Amino acid sequence: MTSKIDVPALADLLRRAAKAEILPRFRRLDVGDIRSKSEATDLVTEADERAERMIKAEVAELLPDAVFVGEESVAADPSLLPRINGADVAIIVDPIDGTFNFASGIPAFGVMAAVVVRGETVAGIIYDPMGDDWVMAEKGAGAWQRRPDGAAERLSVAKPVALGEMVGMASTGYLPQAKRAEILANLAKVRFITNYRCAAHEYRTFAGGHVHYLMYNKLMPWDHLAGTLISQEAGAFAARFDGSAYLPHHVEGGLLLAPDKASWEILRREVFTV
Repeated sequence: MTSKIDVPALADLLRRAAKAEILPRFRRLDVGDIRSKSEATDLVTEADERAERMIKAEVAELLPDAVFVGEESVAADPSLLPRINGADVAIIVDPIDGTFNFASGIPAFGVMAAVVVRGETVAGIIYDPMGDDWVMAEKGAGAWQRRPDGAAERLSVAKPVALGEMVGMASTGYLPQAKRAEILANLAKVRFITNYRCAAHEYRTFAGGHVHYLMYNKLMPWDHLAGTLISQEAGAFAARFDGSAYLPHHVEGGLLLAPDKASWEILRREVFTV
């Protein structure tokens, strides 16, 4: 499926953009380099915009016929978002996932890209600029943590455990207030809940077998396509709240990931009663 798409070259591009445009600005942003978008905690920085411009320009050389959908490009032109579904090839990019962390000087942010071919996610890449490595997957080939020296380690999700022993991450901020209160109360049934404010690192943690579930309500493709494919290739069961498959054009319906379908069903029934 991805034989004509140079996924390693795309991964290297994310790394080069991080080194050229993101890391030099970490903890060095001026006040004018940070702006709010939809709300006070939804931020964009000079680093986001410069990194996306670099990635977009080089993707145009690597894949001149591909539709490029970046988070900041869609912020400027929302009509780009629906083009994912009809494209032969689309490259979906989040230049800095975890911009709030980045702007706050917290070293938990990542650069993500997904490759969508005729409505199906076929490759996902999450680059960690601070650790200088990737987690990545191509459909049917497993999920891997790869380093610039060529070292690679196959990833596998955690083994299933009882509900009361589950440790995981849930993003409840975009739920309606009454439903949020209900789910927060339900989360007393699990062992532990946390949130990194960075889907890139949450997916890395989950696919690496360190936590048992992830939950998201707001679905923007640059936040979840890469991580969901990586998680599935690491053995996870992932579905929207109604049990249907999560597809590249979905922007609502929620998303729940667990080590297997049985764990997913328990979490959906006992905790995430959306």
